[in-house]
Amino acid sequence: MIKQTLPAPGTINKQPLPAAADTGPQLQPAEERRRSQRVIIQVPVTLEMTVSGTKVTVRAKTASINDHGAMLICTRNFPVETKFDLVNDRTAKKQSCRVTRTAIENQQGYLIPVEFAAPAQGFWNISFPPPGWKPLEN
Repeated sequence: MIKQTLPAPGTINKQPLPAAADTGPQLQPAEERRRSQRVIIQVPVTLEMTVSGTKVTVRAKTASINDHGAMLICTRNFPVETKFDLVNDRTAKKQSCRVTRTAIENQQGYLIPVEFAAPAQGFWNISFPPPGWKPLEN
């Protein structure tokens, strides 16, 4: 048994923890906290929404997809909580969604994270890797 003395309150213990020490619950990396597997793929999509009574369509593509939504690449930016219908141009399937976070601008336009109003298994018409699957590392 390793005996370890605790530092005085307000000081930092610079001694390494024993290898078998229980450090309590740990946060998992974002990839392991996801509700469904994410696949990096570009799929052409159309965003359909109504603005001031007028139907507006905006062309975009995906940067990544999952059963709960996607990361879109679009030339236009949209505020958080913007709602629209997302059409998969390859299958003509339509799904209601909303913007979940502030977009990030890059060279191709804006990276816009969207979440489906309800999980849409099969919307992307691809087979996702099984849970826990990891690609081979080089």
